[in-house]
Amino acid sequence: MINFLENIGQSLKDWITVFVDITKLFFETVYWAVFGIFHHKPVNFKTVFEQMVYMGVQSVMIVFFVTFFTGVVIAMQLAPQFQKMGAVFYVSSMVSIAICRELGPVLTALVIAGRIGAAITAEVGSMKVNEQIEALETMGINPVRYLAVPKFLALLVMLPCLTVLGDASGMFGGYVVGTTSLHINPGMYIQTTFKFLSLKDIYTGVSKPFVFAAIISMVGIYQGFKTRGGAVGVGKATTTSVVTSFIFIIIADCVLTGIYFFVKF
Repeated sequence: MINFLENIGQSLKDWITVFVDITKLFFETVYWAVFGIFHHKPVNFKTVFEQMVYMGVQSVMIVFFVTFFTGVVIAMQLAPQFQKMGAVFYVSSMVSIAICRELGPVLTALVIAGRIGAAITAEVGSMKVNEQIEALETMGINPVRYLAVPKFLALLVMLPCLTVLGDASGMFGGYVVGTTSLHINPGMYIQTTFKFLSLKDIYTGVSKPFVFAAIISMVGIYQGFKTRGGAVGVGKATTTSVVTSFIFIIIADCVLTGIYFFVKF
């Protein structure tokens, strides 16, 4: 029993340490992104745009298909319940609210964490085990400014954009089911969709990706910097990065949802 409690305490201590270290890395990244110009080391926007293409443009299709079929599934799951109540046309409003508030931002973030977060860790981790990070430091180049800032800024811009795309495609998936399988009039479906979708539902869903983007980029960079043990270490760091990002995203989503909908200002 004592060993069990010790293991729990050690695991909790390790997670707190990781959280504190990632927070420190976040503030250092923000510092170089904002104040780098005062050190005559401004942000390399060419690198940022290249990262935006890789992280955003090349992720469009996977985000579209994941959220589209999520909208399809939600509509099919809700339809039998609303048919029993004779209010099947309300499927449209439920799909739009569920997608915009919760599923669009979270599913998009999880997809990007699996695709981009892993890639960030693999890239930085490979540089770490090959001693390229030490080479940057030897040349007087700050690794955080050179590696973390472009990835952080690119994801901070592209993840909200991908989330908007995910929201639209998820609602479109519900529309396809509603107008074909459920035989809802297309005009009525669209009208009901936006009748109950409030501005708060939209801005809460669009604001969450900024936090998720910071989590994905910082966890990926952090795990890359901590990589040890050659190719095996890179693989372990990549797995740890994805799992850690998933956990932090779910926790952050829970906290943000509590603040948006249950805390009175």
